[in-house]
Amino acid sequence: MSILGPVVAVLDDEPEMRKALHRLLVCRGFRVEEYTCGEDLLLALESQRLDYLLLDLHMPGINGFDVLGAFRSRQISVPVIVITAHDEPDTAERVRALGASAYLNKPVDRDALFAAIEAARPFTPTPIKPNP
Repeated sequence: MSILGPVVAVLDDEPEMRKALHRLLVCRGFRVEEYTCGEDLLLALESQRLDYLLLDLHMPGINGFDVLGAFRSRQISVPVIVITAHDEPDTAERVRALGASAYLNKPVDRDALFAAIEAARPFTPTPIKPNP
C-alpha cells in the first residue's frame, strides 16, 4: 500500500456511480483511479499498482467477468469487490469462483462497502522485534 493511502481502482461505465464511489473513498483516505472500461484498466495495470478494485460486472466490451478472468490468468492478487445492479441467481458464486473477495448490490450501502474493503485488506505481517 502507498504511504499516501491505498489506491482503489473503480471500474464502472456509469459516471454517477464512479463519482459517488470516488467521494466516499476519498473521504476515508483512499486514492482513487477511475476507469470506464475493462480495456483501460487492464492496460493501466502494466504501469499502475492497485491495492483494491471495485468492479462493475455489466459493461460494454470487456465486462467484469472478463476482468476477473484476466486477473486470475495473470495471477494478479489485488482484492476485487464486485458491485452490480444485476443480481442474478448464481452470480455471487460465479464471481467468488473467479477470485472476487466480495459481492455487493447497487445501490451500495456505505457501511457494507467499507466492511468489504476491510475484510479484503491484504495481510501485512507484523515485524518481529529481536530480543534484547
